[in-house]
Amino acid sequence: MRDELLYKMQHDFPLTPRPFAAIAEKIGSNEAEVIDEVRRLKEEGIIRQTSAIFDTKRLGYDSSLVAFKVSPEQIETAAETINAHPGVSHNYLRNHDFNIWFTLAVPPDSRLGLLGTVETLKRLSGAEDSIVLPTLKMFKISVKLDTTGKQSKKEKVAKRSYKPIKMRARHYAAVRELQKDIPVVAEPFAEAIERLNMSYDEFFAIAEEFKEAGVMRRFATILNHRRAGFTANAMSVWKVPEEKAEELGRQIAEFRAVSHCYLRPSYPNWPYNLFAMVHATSQEACDEVIEEIAKETGLTEYGKLYSTREFKKRRLVYFDPAFDEWEKLHTEY
Repeated sequence: MRDELLYKMQHDFPLTPRPFAAIAEKIGSNEAEVIDEVRRLKEEGIIRQTSAIFDTKRLGYDSSLVAFKVSPEQIETAAETINAHPGVSHNYLRNHDFNIWFTLAVPPDSRLGLLGTVETLKRLSGAEDSIVLPTLKMFKISVKLDTTGKQSKKEKVAKRSYKPIKMRARHYAAVRELQKDIPVVAEPFAEAIERLNMSYDEFFAIAEEFKEAGVMRRFATILNHRRAGFTANAMSVWKVPEEKAEELGRQIAEFRAVSHCYLRPSYPNWPYNLFAMVHATSQEACDEVIEEIAKETGLTEYGKLYSTREFKKRRLVYFDPAFDEWEKLHTEY
């Protein structure tokens, strides 16, 4: 049951009053057994969180992947400094001269803005060099690990169109609740709708509105990759001709082992413009996927950056006063 449960929770977590009962029906179990198993999986650290996954840019935030070159003796203090920013959700040590890689987001009312924040973090951390790699084109973002081992090597990545949305106070209030890790109880959304003074129907209607507008990518369970058996991840980086970027980006995104695939800018000190994050049960398995991508696409200029240490990984907390507090602490007036 465990592997099937993890697969279902990553892919299609039901937004209903009793979601664990709905999952139990799909996998041939019962609600009590599913709740007990999910609690065990959380205690073992295999499940990180079950919550909404929002689109940072559609909520008005500016964001980017950032890489710092930090001397070995400063890595610990630099990582601690970077992690202190509330907009840093992921931060890894990777096997490259640019050795600290993190994702950074800043809210719409940021005084420093994205680039100003990067420069401030660079100064505070003592980084020798930096590259800012915002998304120019997204081909895929979908961290869904194949815990069953039954899925095909390829998957179709559908292009989606979105409806416009006018965010009002009730929408922002719902974001604050939907982004929280749900309690593992029969009615995990009960406290949220009570705090919001909404009915289940209204709460789930807003969630559906978010999905239709692309504001919420999905509501899902996020796993601790290593504890779930996916012990290796590689950020594969590719030098792709501009005129072929769209075609090759979509081709690479179809590999099921690829969770993220983006087109990003290149620089004189960084020639790679297509990024594909690969997850597998071993480094050898990651290498096999990357070599297969190279063979299928004909690309010959690429690199593999393995994460050797995780400094930080958590979901971004939107509309958090910690952003303003950090800027007040590090902005000169």
